[in-house]
Amino acid sequence: MEEYRKIFRLVLPYWPRVVIAIAAGLVVSGLNASLAWLAKPAMDDVLIKKDARLLILLPLALFLIFLGRGIFTYCQEYLMQSASQKLVMHLRNGLYSRSLELPMGYFGKNSSGEMISKVINDVTALQNLLIYTVKDLFKESATALALLGVALWRRWDLTLISITVLPLALYSVGTLGKRMRRISKRAQEKISLITEFLNESYAGVKIIKAFCRQSAEAGRFEEITREYYRENMRATRVSQFAALIMEAVGGLGIAFVIWYGGRLIISGAMTAGDFTSFLTAIFLVYTPAKRLAQINIGIQQARPPLERVQKLLAEEGEKDGAVDLPPISRDIEFTDVSFSYPSAGQKALHGIDLKVSKGEIVAIVGKSGGGKTTLANLLPRFYLPTEGRISIDGVDISSATFASLRGQFGIVTQEVILFNDSIAANIAYAKPGAEQKEIVAAARAAYAHDFIVELPQGYETVIGERGMRLSGGQRQRLSIARAILKNPPILILDEATSSLDTASEMMVQKALENLMSNRTTFVIAHRLSTVKKADRILVLDKGRIEESGSHEELYAKGGRYKRLYDLQFSAQETAWTRPVAE
Repeated sequence: MEEYRKIFRLVLPYWPRVVIAIAAGLVVSGLNASLAWLAKPAMDDVLIKKDARLLILLPLALFLIFLGRGIFTYCQEYLMQSASQKLVMHLRNGLYSRSLELPMGYFGKNSSGEMISKVINDVTALQNLLIYTVKDLFKESATALALLGVALWRRWDLTLISITVLPLALYSVGTLGKRMRRISKRAQEKISLITEFLNESYAGVKIIKAFCRQSAEAGRFEEITREYYRENMRATRVSQFAALIMEAVGGLGIAFVIWYGGRLIISGAMTAGDFTSFLTAIFLVYTPAKRLAQINIGIQQARPPLERVQKLLAEEGEKDGAVDLPPISRDIEFTDVSFSYPSAGQKALHGIDLKVSKGEIVAIVGKSGGGKTTLANLLPRFYLPTEGRISIDGVDISSATFASLRGQFGIVTQEVILFNDSIAANIAYAKPGAEQKEIVAAARAAYAHDFIVELPQGYETVIGERGMRLSGGQRQRLSIARAILKNPPILILDEATSSLDTASEMMVQKALENLMSNRTTFVIAHRLSTVKKADRILVLDKGRIEESGSHEELYAKGGRYKRLYDLQFSAQETAWTRPVAE
């Protein structure tokens, strides 16, 4: 019953369509019962008594019944499809909106392929559940009851004999339903793996080709799809075995009824018309009975996707603050800030104390895994500190609204995120409704205008998924143009030039200088040559600030920064020195 309650809660927003569809189904049920009822006059009055008047009226009545059944079936199917399609649309919209509200930690624990599978595959499974379960539950129940009524009216004793075997069949089908639930859960996991695999493969197709791994990846995919095929065939076996049980039970009941009813006709205790009407009702009642038995199978099959969808909808989203944070006017301060990722066994940051004045450029350097990006991710509240507090002008950012907090940040990262849209739309993503002259001005400041106007459609050129139709330097300059258009008071540059060649880096560096002008800036970089102009350099190691100062101060100090700097440039010189031939 809990499953039925969950289903009806899903259906509730569309109740007008569903109620009308159910009413149409009830009419169809009554018309089906009328066919069994007319079997008696067709046999006794037309075939035996040779009633010519009834011979005209009966075919007309049958035509009207079939016409009515077709009309009401059309109405029922259309309305149920409409309700189910609306359910799918709203569920997918709700799941997508909810996923965007989830904290970043959730995306670290769950793959994008798994989440896509929930939005696409799980919701489709629920659509089928609504179409067949809700429709059949009412329509087939009403049909079965109406036909049993006809059968009871014609011969109650034969009716009771014919349905005595149904409880055993329903019990067997219920047992099979439990097995179907387990199979369906495994099948949903397999289809989730397929979606995840495809998502990763298409995103990494360049690497697959570079290492000539096409055959190996195709083999891996075949193994996953083979497992999904096996689970589907297990589900088919269970479903069809349930149908087999119902057929066997129905055949047993009808065989006994024909034997016993035949004896009653021979003895004169029952007319041929009564028996024909009764037998028609019993024949017809087994069809809705089989469909009702399949409802339980369908519900068990839909339980895993229903649970997965509801689990995602029930996930706790990011908690927005209540304070509208004004634009920064004084400083940003970290007070004894520590942070641990939920899945990690150790802290990523330890007791960070840091005060950054408005307009100051702070570079953060250190070895990979030292906590540089983690520190930057705490600023716009992608993650909350495990301990301590971060404040802007004395206001704890955990109490600020996301709109007022994140609206102050512009972020340019090594991994440029662009959308399969026009260049103008990608730049204006930071400022919806921006005028064309503003977009062009931002592109000029990012040194992107010249290459944009050389493209076939200029600013209206569609750049493909993740901007793959552009070079790395061009994509990076578009992301800088987007940040310039937003005009944020605080800027985070996370390895913004690390993946570029020297020529592209010089062009992007000029664009970054335009972007950094008069802004509070956090620069994360492995290339120490890019941070020499910073007002202050922080050296992070194992989540702690080891050193702090300008380039000259830290280099003269001869500590970790000097070792990193010398190591990096000596490695570059070694890499570019031609070996001496022996």
